[in-house]
Amino acid sequence: MQRNSRMLVSLFTSVLLLTTTVRAQNKTSEKNHGKPRARDLGVPFDGTPGPLNAITDVAGVTVGHTTLISGEGKLQVGTGPVRTGVTAVLPRGPESMSNPVFAGWFTENGNGEMTGTTWVEESGFLEGPVMITNTHSVGVVRDSVIQWRVAHGQPDPAGYWWSLPVVAETWDGWLNDINGFHVKPADAFHAIDSASSGPVTEGNVGGGTGMVCNEFKGGIGTSSRKLDAKFGGYTVGVLVQCNYGLRPNLRIAGVPVGQEIPEDRAYASTTFNELDRGSIIVVVATDAPLVADQLKRVARRVTLGLGRDGSISGNGSGDIFIAFSTANPGAAFADHVVDLKMLPNEKIEPLFAATVQATEEAIINAMVAAETMTGIENHKVIALPHDRLRAVLKKYNRLNE
Repeated sequence: MQRNSRMLVSLFTSVLLLTTTVRAQNKTSEKNHGKPRARDLGVPFDGTPGPLNAITDVAGVTVGHTTLISGEGKLQVGTGPVRTGVTAVLPRGPESMSNPVFAGWFTENGNGEMTGTTWVEESGFLEGPVMITNTHSVGVVRDSVIQWRVAHGQPDPAGYWWSLPVVAETWDGWLNDINGFHVKPADAFHAIDSASSGPVTEGNVGGGTGMVCNEFKGGIGTSSRKLDAKFGGYTVGVLVQCNYGLRPNLRIAGVPVGQEIPEDRAYASTTFNELDRGSIIVVVATDAPLVADQLKRVARRVTLGLGRDGSISGNGSGDIFIAFSTANPGAAFADHVVDLKMLPNEKIEPLFAATVQATEEAIINAMVAAETMTGIENHKVIALPHDRLRAVLKKYNRLNE
């Protein structure tokens, strides 16, 4: 019986890997190709970023994307156009499944979904990756994470085991055939298997492919902060999938950019053009030794970074955040009393500040990297124009030249 189970797992693994390879060959290129980021355009931000100014500045964290773009013109449900994908954030890279991290989560407005958070709240740990996709693909991505683990021998087939993956979403139905269910298990596998350290691709990639932010093109963005040695020298990294906000509310470096660039609003022709119907998912990583209740406090500070960029967390917005620490490896599955390291609460404020600063910048990085996209029914969402942004910042004496 046990031998037969192992044979089935081996066969399942081969099929999944083959399927992943075939699907991966159809992915668009996911490199930034030297595109500028917000700082390159002269946008001023507080704080000192890490070497990559990315969530992967936190040692061990890896990020992978699967980007799905095909078709154009009239919507044909089940056929396209397709503008969607999956993003995976692995707290400990390949060890993420077997070496959980302390974590905490917070929702500023709950018109959205992040699965697995009940157990994160109860246990204080995040086991496995954080996956981000579109609203109607949460189920397939969640199940695919479990399939991936089974296919990779986690656990032994005869053992007692269960998994509650963390999968979050934002809605890409303005550009994408969201009811066509184009995200498949192989796409989730590819996002996990391709996750790497180093620079993180931003903009129209992964789960952020079809997203809209402040009625400009949105998507994936990232940033980091390196604390001064006197505060422990810790790193905080943030990754966002931004799909929220109305144009008039957008502020960049304190400047009312959305009011200065009012043209070509994405939802101008809709009946909900005055309502904030979007969402944002934010993942915060740090190497500071924080435990679960402290990480929940960190996750709450994401809201202040959003506020700097003008968000009001409207009624129709799903603003959901998770924070984890890569410190204290081996704490979750130890079979003995664990000696933990924990930063005192009196020393945590620099991490709060870093979270606010990195969140603010990650959102603007997503918008700067994103490119104009046309999707279903020829809906067109323009990119934030770099020249106009610089001109507005200069007008308000906020441009770093």
